[in-house]
Amino acid sequence: MSEQFGRLLVILGVVLALSGLVIILLGRLVNLNDLPGTIKIESGNFRLVFPIAASIVLSIILTIILNVIVRLFRR
Repeated sequence: MSEQFGRLLVILGVVLALSGLVIILLGRLVNLNDLPGTIKIESGNFRLVFPIAASIVLSIILTIILNVIVRLFRR
């Protein structure tokens, strides 16, 4: 039981590290606030930026990474 929990923690750590790297690299390559589908609301001192397209792209990338990791550990 503790061995499975340890593996789960390692997998989650790797996924978080890879997610961080992907976000850093995407942030340097593409300005995620300028993608089509970004909602920007500005009013006085208030500013809201909600990158819908970037969220979808990031979700797809993370899904692929997670599926690869799960398949590697099932072997």
